[in-house]
Amino acid sequence: MSGTLYLCATPIGNLGDMTPRCIETLSMVDLIAAEDTRQTVKLLNHFGIDTKMTSYYEHNKYEKGGYLISLLKEGKNIAVVSDAGTPGISDPGEELVEECIKNDITVVSIPGPAALISAVITSGLCTGRFCFEGFLSMNRRQRKIHLEEIKNEKRTMIFYEAPHKLCRTLDDLYETLGDRRIALARELTKKFEQIIRTTIKEAIAMYEETPPKGEYVLVIEGATEQQEAVDYSDLSIEEHVKSFQDEGMSEMDAIKAVAKQRGLRKNEVYAAVKKK
Repeated sequence: MSGTLYLCATPIGNLGDMTPRCIETLSMVDLIAAEDTRQTVKLLNHFGIDTKMTSYYEHNKYEKGGYLISLLKEGKNIAVVSDAGTPGISDPGEELVEECIKNDITVVSIPGPAALISAVITSGLCTGRFCFEGFLSMNRRQRKIHLEEIKNEKRTMIFYEAPHKLCRTLDDLYETLGDRRIALARELTKKFEQIIRTTIKEAIAMYEETPPKGEYVLVIEGATEQQEAVDYSDLSIEEHVKSFQDEGMSEMDAIKAVAKQRGLRKNEVYAAVKKK
């Protein structure tokens, strides 16, 4: 009988976010596959876990993946952890899960911290519908293609970015998407956590004065006002709001979007929707 692969989310900064279930799982598995064993050993020592580890990271994920699959087929239980957060989200894990499914091996999620979720729910932007775009490529052509593909995306967009690339990324976002609301979340769950809610243009100016520090999650407003020659004159305000709700928006997010598209105040749209 095959073993089980556990995908274990670990703290992104604050060790208090480590769940009892994750501690129990890491303690009972036969092996922990860690993105960086040097980083993970600190976590294990803190919680008194002495399970054997092996490395599993971007540059050995195919070779090591085959080894892990063979152990799972032998009945071993294995936990995967990244440096921080949830495995498979901009970290190794996706390919191993795919191989487990092909080999009829059980995969279990041990949920916990995810930087993208913490960032979007504190951003002040629409959370009814959002998409995760990960890291932009360092290749200029690939970055341009990526951004061109999403410039008309209506959903809130989430990116990860390193401090040394942030200014270039903000410039590219402004060039392709124009000026939009953005929340820059840095050092999430840590002592110096900061959520900066501003616009892309203002963020560019801010970081010209103050160099960015820490790992960032960027939450960017979707294209709620696309110039597509859409005629809303045949829709009542109530119908317009409902059209956004049918796409998955909450009522309040739909009211905000309609107010922006029609050039009305939010309270005017709210009153129209709530009138008896």
